[in-house]
Amino acid sequence: IRNCQQQTCRNTDKPDEEKWCQCDSSRTGDRYAFLAEWYDPTAALLRRYQLFYYPKDGSVEMFDVKNQRIFLRRTKYNDLRQEDLFVGNRVNVFSRHLSLIEYGDQYTANKLGSKKERTLAMIKPDGVTKIGDIFELINTANLIVTKAKMIKLTWSQAADFYMEHQSKPFFNNLVQFMSSGPVVAMELMGDEAISIWRRLLGPTDSAVARREAQESVRAQFGTDGIKNVAHGSDSVAAAARELEFFFPSTMGHGPSNTAIFTDCTCCIIKPHAISEGLTGKILNSISAAGFEISALQMFNMERANAEEFYEVYKGVVTEYPSIVTELCSGPCMALEIRGTDTPKTFREFCGPANPEIARHLRPTTLRALYGKDKVQNAVHCTDLPEDGVLEVQYFFKILDG
Repeated sequence: IRNCQQQTCRNTDKPDEEKWCQCDSSRTGDRYAFLAEWYDPTAALLRRYQLFYYPKDGSVEMFDVKNQRIFLRRTKYNDLRQEDLFVGNRVNVFSRHLSLIEYGDQYTANKLGSKKERTLAMIKPDGVTKIGDIFELINTANLIVTKAKMIKLTWSQAADFYMEHQSKPFFNNLVQFMSSGPVVAMELMGDEAISIWRRLLGPTDSAVARREAQESVRAQFGTDGIKNVAHGSDSVAAAARELEFFFPSTMGHGPSNTAIFTDCTCCIIKPHAISEGLTGKILNSISAAGFEISALQMFNMERANAEEFYEVYKGVVTEYPSIVTELCSGPCMALEIRGTDTPKTFREFCGPANPEIARHLRPTTLRALYGKDKVQNAVHCTDLPEDGVLEVQYFFKILDG
């Protein structure tokens, strides 16, 4: 069928859509193989590829499963890391978002797949103001936030989520509390993510947590057994069920976001800042400056969406092609920001587009603190006051519609 690193693959006993290389990687040096899917919006088709990653030089290769031909010859690609490679994750290869759905051979499964888990982390109404600190703790624990969305649960939704506690005396108080304000649902992924997140949370009762696990989330920020900052799935089965509740894989998009669409401006934490673990710091800086984060959601932008969003800069800003590439290079986080004269004051808070200039003229601004250059400058913010609502609508109505 094809030649893979001088080993010929002959999986002729499988139908075309399942013919994918399963060479023994241990004979050819480290080479990891995955079956990946990409939704082609132009053709409205789900396309399958075999993705190869060579850790020795950080190169990638792709093979079109259906058409039985090389799609991408082996090419060095610095933006893909070995720790990103596990089933269930989405990775970006040259602006194409690939869902890793299966390990390509037993060697890859044995080397990379044994401990990877996903779990639900839900920040409760009393913890939302501490979201930046919680992101920092998640990052320190080597867990990856792959999905996130701020939502407002109805009484019925909260009751459905906690249905297993329906017969318990605290049920009504719990449901009332969980529907009293916004929550942030997140999918965390990593080695033994379920147990690591629950250990990070600490005992359910915040008072017990302060005695027994003083560094835990609940010890630091919790009040009691209900107002205890956050929730974590307690098993693989619970994690799958709870993640499906907030991030359904079938039709629909779970509970609605919390965007208000008035007196607001848009902020996007760019992919490079997220991959560098700066999300928590940026969120903390925004809150400390007195701005309200009234909606929050992670997106994986297709190139067509990034071009559409940045269209106003086309032919005006020299870096237009590069900022488009950056926005669709990995997950980004969109925020609805509200406050006094928000578009103007928040734009000033972000600072000049060039972080070097920002560091000289306004060293406390977001781009001065967290930006690298004019393309990877940590955040996008709305330039014109009249565009604030439109940009927020693009993410929270159109892309999340």
